[in-house]
Amino acid sequence: MENGSMSETEVNVPVRSTAPSKRNKATPAPRKPAVAPRPEPMAGTETEIAIQDVLDYLRDFTERGVLFWDALRRRADNMIGHERAGKPPLLDFDYELLLDARRFERPANYALLRITRTGDVCFDACFDASKQPVVIVDPRAGHGPGIGGFKRDSEVGMAMHEGHTVYFVIFFPEPCPGQTLADVLYALRRFVGEVARLHPGKPPVLYGNCQAGWAITLLSADCEGLVGPAVLNGSPLSYWAGESGVNPMRVAGGLVGGAWLTHLLADLDGGRFDGAWLAANFENLKPEAVWDKYANLFTHIDTERERFLEFERWWNGFYFLSREEILAIVENLFIGNRLEEGKVRICEDCAADLRRIRNPLVIFASWGDNITPPQQALGWIPAVYRNTDDLKAAGQRIVYLTNPHAGHLGLFVSASVARLEHRAMLESLEEIESLAPGLYEMKIDNPTGNPDCRRPQYSVRFEERQVRDLDFGSPREAFEQVRQLSELNESAYRTFISPLVRTLANPWSAAMLEWMHPMRTSRYVFSEMFSPWMNGIAHLARLLEARRTPLRPDNPFLVQERAFIRQVSETIVTGRVQRDAAEEQAFSLLFGSLATPARETSVAKE
Repeated sequence: MENGSMSETEVNVPVRSTAPSKRNKATPAPRKPAVAPRPEPMAGTETEIAIQDVLDYLRDFTERGVLFWDALRRRADNMIGHERAGKPPLLDFDYELLLDARRFERPANYALLRITRTGDVCFDACFDASKQPVVIVDPRAGHGPGIGGFKRDSEVGMAMHEGHTVYFVIFFPEPCPGQTLADVLYALRRFVGEVARLHPGKPPVLYGNCQAGWAITLLSADCEGLVGPAVLNGSPLSYWAGESGVNPMRVAGGLVGGAWLTHLLADLDGGRFDGAWLAANFENLKPEAVWDKYANLFTHIDTERERFLEFERWWNGFYFLSREEILAIVENLFIGNRLEEGKVRICEDCAADLRRIRNPLVIFASWGDNITPPQQALGWIPAVYRNTDDLKAAGQRIVYLTNPHAGHLGLFVSASVARLEHRAMLESLEEIESLAPGLYEMKIDNPTGNPDCRRPQYSVRFEERQVRDLDFGSPREAFEQVRQLSELNESAYRTFISPLVRTLANPWSAAMLEWMHPMRTSRYVFSEMFSPWMNGIAHLARLLEARRTPLRPDNPFLVQERAFIRQVSETIVTGRVQRDAAEEQAFSLLFGSLATPARETSVAKE
């Protein structure tokens, strides 16, 4: 444990998780209600059957409505309970605390955990001492840590199943005062050094999810020889890349005038940036997904409720970033795109240079990901290396793998993705490290179609590719204008407006902004604390659960209901497409065309 000025009571982190695993709770498994049988048709009873269909549907609709509102009540209570508990990491595994970066000489709100067991199952007997340890880093993208291990079939679970000792990097809800990206990278470097010390001769495998990917990349460039392969899952490194009509998020910075708005929100919140704003951006990006989520819960309330609550517990745990961190991220990455240019300054005397990376990189992306498409995950390679010979001369090995349809979160939380792609990557680490320098596409041949199959039921091959295959192109001139506008607006805001906002902002106004954020109020309103009448819904739901019989799926009114849900979803999609097209058109009028010349590429949408 690191020594520092902070006392043990101030650290307030358990040395080992004491909360029972979700799989060990004494709550009984949800009873699967029997479906009501359809009465046998008889002569002269068509009218009676039609009336019975109406009555059955009305009964089922009412019951599902009560259980739906009760699920929202439980979500709100879970959210409030999680906040009162200090927002601990939502891992389905027991762990022990190794290092707390809040006690470092350069404090950061990060900590290093070692995963020990899940429920009553201890993995000590499964550990293979010959295998490299795995360090998993979750993203700070508005939510708390745990997405890489909040269920058994996850990155943590697969790594432990394959015999790796697993370490997990978490972060706390509040950043340390004045925390910078340099402080975060310093903490991560200390964590990697500690893992390397515990496993001499076995450089740790680094696993970075989403925004943690660029942190892992910077760490790899700074820790040459200390780390093993780095796996980047849905991690954007080339922020200007994308496809017109598919990836609208990249134009958002230009339409709001750059980074000044982020600075304003952080100033209003007392030097912190509320992660709820990032979560709201994700939901606004694809509003039909929000409708589909609630419609699916209502339609399949008997089978989807627990899964909904499990995911929402993580989705609604909003964490904060410091003003210095979020501004550095927005200015250097989202708007500035300086990472692939080697211009991200880590400190006064050094900048990140991706050409310094020598450990193998494994990049996992999906064509179904509209947040980090393959263009953003892979487009940095031709920007850093002139051609394939340049990549080979640098002694680098880059392997990429694409999924044809998984969404952004599916790369981290999908059980089938964890059981096939993540397991295949972990099982192939030795092969990847033995590859000659170059660029390769990893192909998984799985004729069974079963994600639980094992070798030799599936096979992995590495096909050599050319750097030019990944030159997707990007409208650099337009985004250069956005960067210049952002720098101008940010300079004006920092000089003339920020001092006034900081003077007027206070803890009371910051607390009000936090509590009144729509991402919170839309959840809190269903809690019994805010709406006492929800207590009646809770009692009614318990009564219904004891006697509920779901409606048969071929009820004509239920069929019409589901058709209506699909129509609403399609209408939302149409509106979203029109909105995105209007935003891209406005961007083109202001800054220049988003069109890029068509290029041949081997990265196919399989």
